[in-house]
Amino acid sequence: MHTDLVAALDIGGTKIAAALVDGRGQLLARAQRPTPAREDGATVMRVVTAVLEELQESGDWSRVRAVGIGSAGPVDASDGTVSPVNVPGWRGFPLVAEVAKTAGPVPVVLVGDGVAMTAAEHWQGAARGRANALCMVVSTGVGGGLVLNGRLHPGITGNAGHIGHISVDLDGDLCACGSHGCVERIASGPNIARRAVESGWRPGPDGDTSAAAVAASARRGDPLALASFQRAAQALAAGIAATATLVELEVVVIGGGVAGAGETLFAPLREQLRRYAALSFAAGVEVVPAQLAGDAGLVGAAAAAAQALGLWSAEHEAATPAP
Repeated sequence: MHTDLVAALDIGGTKIAAALVDGRGQLLARAQRPTPAREDGATVMRVVTAVLEELQESGDWSRVRAVGIGSAGPVDASDGTVSPVNVPGWRGFPLVAEVAKTAGPVPVVLVGDGVAMTAAEHWQGAARGRANALCMVVSTGVGGGLVLNGRLHPGITGNAGHIGHISVDLDGDLCACGSHGCVERIASGPNIARRAVESGWRPGPDGDTSAAAVAASARRGDPLALASFQRAAQALAAGIAATATLVELEVVVIGGGVAGAGETLFAPLREQLRRYAALSFAAGVEVVPAQLAGDAGLVGAAAAAAQALGLWSAEHEAATPAP
């Protein structure tokens, strides 16, 4: 029903945000606090509880039918646990069970943050109306999620579509995940910056060595900065082509801080994609920037829960028609 709400949680290493979301994707109430990422697990959970309790003070809480959680990963939706790389106090932490203690007798649905972003872009953003899509976050890490046959495909553990850990350089550098040559090890913001510095690129007077600073240099034509973005684009293109070949994608949506580089990233990415996506059924995949910004995690956590539980079916299907 259109009066039903989902309480959404967006949990990352920097902030813990919560909101009440309606069937149109509107946020009716919100709460947010910094993540005490270096504290113990119980301290982090107290912040999650605090933002949920703040929402419960809203007069709309009685309309909540579910809680949707999008969390930094790894997550394991099959047993309701999370082990975010950037929150070391949580390892196999029973987040779903702990949230349920505060939320009361409503179902709790957990997905990874890349899957949440995908749900948001499919419902309200750049993948709207597309039956088969890959949505990616290219930032400190590289994550993603899949829409197949018009529906979000989170997989058994809530991590399906995690393109950042496809290996595209078989003898490449060791990745933090334990594999070698992963997309993330080449295309994430910190690795774009690291590679530029190692190749001899030097920052301006402000000493900024971020990927954004490398992008600014690339826009000015610096060859070392351009080369680092070209390598990132090559890795992304290889990963996208592999995914498109496997599941036949229509569109790839890319968000996150590195996507803010604009055509510095997207132009070489489209060029490299023509090289790697050679088969006819993969060659037509469209690559576009994400449309939703800061609230995508909340909107997506709500959308993922709503799909899993059959809420808002009429509104959701109208927004994202199946083929």
